[in-house]
Amino acid sequence: RYFGKKNNEETIGRRKALAQRPPIQQCLKKGQDVVVQVTKEGLNTKGPTLTTYISLPGKYLVLMPWMSKIGISQKIEEEDERKKLRETIDGLSLPANIGLIVRTAAQLAKKRELQNDINYLKRLWKVISKRIDSEKTPAEIYQESDLAIRTVRDIFDSSISKILCDNEPVTKKIKDFLSIVQPRLKRRVTYYDGKSPLFHKSNIEKEIQKIQATRVELKSGGSLVIEQTEALVAIDVNSGRYRKQTNAEQTAFKINQEAAKEIVRQLKLRDMGGLIICDFIDMRENRNKREIEKIFRDALKSDRARSRALRMSAFGLIELTRQRMRPSLHSSTYLKCPHCDGAGVIKSLESQSIEIVRSLRLASSKNEIRRIELTVAPAVASFLLNQRRSVLMQIETDHEKKIRVYADATANSAQPKIVCHDERGSIVRF
Repeated sequence: RYFGKKNNEETIGRRKALAQRPPIQQCLKKGQDVVVQVTKEGLNTKGPTLTTYISLPGKYLVLMPWMSKIGISQKIEEEDERKKLRETIDGLSLPANIGLIVRTAAQLAKKRELQNDINYLKRLWKVISKRIDSEKTPAEIYQESDLAIRTVRDIFDSSISKILCDNEPVTKKIKDFLSIVQPRLKRRVTYYDGKSPLFHKSNIEKEIQKIQATRVELKSGGSLVIEQTEALVAIDVNSGRYRKQTNAEQTAFKINQEAAKEIVRQLKLRDMGGLIICDFIDMRENRNKREIEKIFRDALKSDRARSRALRMSAFGLIELTRQRMRPSLHSSTYLKCPHCDGAGVIKSLESQSIEIVRSLRLASSKNEIRRIELTVAPAVASFLLNQRRSVLMQIETDHEKKIRVYADATANSAQPKIVCHDERGSIVRF
C-alpha cells in the first residue's frame, strides 16, 4: 500500500494516485531479494496479488513492520471513539519503528488485552525477522494461522458464550492462543467428546448444505437465486408466494428488505468477491429504493471485507464490488463438470449426432483411412445406432469404409473420440 502526502496517523494504508507512483524499474532491480506478502490468492488465470507492506493481524490490532505510524480502522467513524482509542494506544508500551492499525474489535477491548495483543504480535514478528535473515531465497517465511485460530481471532468476543471443538489438539491450540490475547475468555472453550457428530448435533450440517445451494429461501416466502461465473456473481430476488400486502409495491418492498440483509449474509458465508450484481424486485417509489439502499449499506458495515455499493438503478439493480479475500466456497468445493465444461448444459442427442456425422464424413473422405472407431457416451451410441443407423451405413457404402461405434460410460459427451486406421491397422490422423 502507498501512503498519501499527509504525514499523520490518518493516512496509513491510503494509496497514491497512479500518476504519482514511480515506475517499477526504479523500485526493483534484477536479483534483488524482496520480502512480500500475498494479499489476494490467485484465481483461475489471475495470479496472486503481492505487497511489500507487511501486515500481521492480531485480535485487536494489525502490526505493520518498517512503519512508524498508527492508524484507526475507517469503519470506526465516530471521532470521539477514534480519539479515545488513540489515547489508549498512546498509553501502551509500543514497539519502536513499527506501525499499528487499530481494528474495530478494539472498541470493546480492555487496555490489558490490547497490550497482550501487541506483545503477541511483537513475538511473532521477532520469529519472522529471524527467518528473513537466515532463509535462503526464495523461501516461505510465514503462513497465517489455520482456520480455527483465524476464526477465534476475528470472530470470538465476549458476546459468544461458548466454543465447542471436537478435536482435542485443536482445542488446546485455541486455549493457548486465547491465554495470550484474551485470558478471561479462555474458560469458554470446551472440548466436545459426545457420540453424535458435533455438526449434526448443532444442526450446522443443514446450514452447510444451504450455503452450497443455488436457491436460498427467505422467511417471507421469497427466494434468492445465486449464480457465480468467472466474470461476476449474479443474485436474483424472487417474490415466490409472498402476497400478504395489499399492493405490489409493498410486497416488493417487504421482500427486498429481507433480501438485502440475506444477500450480505450469503456473500460472507460463501466468501464471494469481485463484481456482484443484485437484481431486486422492481419498485416504483424512490423512497423505497433509497430505504433498500440504506439497509443494504448498513448490512455491509458488519462485513470485514472491503466493499463499495452503487445506488439502485432504474431497473432495480445494485452493483457492488467486494474484496476477494480468498477463493469462494463454490470454487474451492466444486470441480468443473467434465461433461459440460462447467456450463451446466450439454447438447441434445440430435445436435451431437449431427456433429458426429459431419466428422465421420470428413474422416471417410481421406483415401488412406479404411476403418473408423467412434467412442461416445451410451446414450449417444444408442441414438446413432438406432435413429442414425441408415446414415452411418450410407457413409460406409459411399466411401467404402468401416465404421464401428463403441459405448463408454466414462466418455465425455461433449467430446466424442474418433480414431482412424489405415489398411495395415496403423492410426491415421485426420
